[in-house]
Amino acid sequence: MNKKILLLPGDGIGPEIVSQAEKTISVLNAKYSAGIETESGAIGGAGYDQYGHPLPDETLSLARDCDAILLGAVGGPEYEELQRDLRPEKGLLGIRSELDLFANLRPATLYPQLIHASSLKPELISGLDMMIVRELTSGIYFGEPRGIDILEDGSRKGYNTLVYNEKEITRIAHVAFDTAMQRDRRLCSVDKANVLEVSGLWREVMETVGESYPEVELSHMYVDNAAMQLVKEPKQFDVIVTGNMFGDILSDAAAMLTGSIGMLASASLDSNAMGMYEPIHGSAPDIAGQNKANPVATILSVAMMMRYTLNAEELAMHIEKAVSSVLDNGLRTGDIMSSGMKLVSTDEMGDAIAGIL
Repeated sequence: MNKKILLLPGDGIGPEIVSQAEKTISVLNAKYSAGIETESGAIGGAGYDQYGHPLPDETLSLARDCDAILLGAVGGPEYEELQRDLRPEKGLLGIRSELDLFANLRPATLYPQLIHASSLKPELISGLDMMIVRELTSGIYFGEPRGIDILEDGSRKGYNTLVYNEKEITRIAHVAFDTAMQRDRRLCSVDKANVLEVSGLWREVMETVGESYPEVELSHMYVDNAAMQLVKEPKQFDVIVTGNMFGDILSDAAAMLTGSIGMLASASLDSNAMGMYEPIHGSAPDIAGQNKANPVATILSVAMMMRYTLNAEELAMHIEKAVSSVLDNGLRTGDIMSSGMKLVSTDEMGDAIAGIL
């Protein structure tokens, strides 16, 4: 295959979980002749510490020259006093924008072995398998103008701008419809069209693009109702498509349906399916360096990388089967631990998955 992957461990538990994914990649090379070459870069707080910026030019250059990126996590309390444009999160937003990684795919799939790890009743979530498609490079996180102004009376006013143009909505719509075509052909577009003009445009464009996909059943739902329905009846959804901020919130809510945010991977793709892959959880500074973090989401991010960017479906399936086998064997990190199971460390979980693979 001869592909180059850029590893961006980042902050907090990032280096720990990425090192477990490296074990998986090593097996892919040794047993399946995957031909994957890796190199590492700094991003987030690590980028600031090393280069004085959360997205160093050196890292961006490496990112432009690779076939795919594996990211750990960014952020930590030690960086909270930095000016906003130097905080770790700006590195993450920056690389998404610079590489135009506009399409974020976040699967929420419940492993049957973890059905009791969810806070919802088993009958509500058994067999859960949904995909959230989130627009990632526009919306309120990137809109201008933004800032904090001082008013005449000396008080402060903060403001952000929610902006989407028709082209941005159209391209994420095509990704969502194409994704639905590969699944159960049901797509729910989530917006706030009863209040926001930008959501009104979003809905209109979704309807227009949907005319080219007559096989897909398109529905619409307001975001507040969607949040409620995710908890009330989550299996009604197959594919959800939504904007940046709504997707950020709903995908984390969907993650907890599966028992732990530590189990879920994500892909952020450009128009050519070059992608950055990462677990959807954060840097978890409270457990960083303690060998407690769940590496499964990061390892499953490698599986998504095989599937969506490197066109190696068989390797993706091998990784996913190895994860399932480890869960069958009763191994659990703390976030998914239950009675009768064996508590393991980050390293032990990574070793077990690589061993089975």
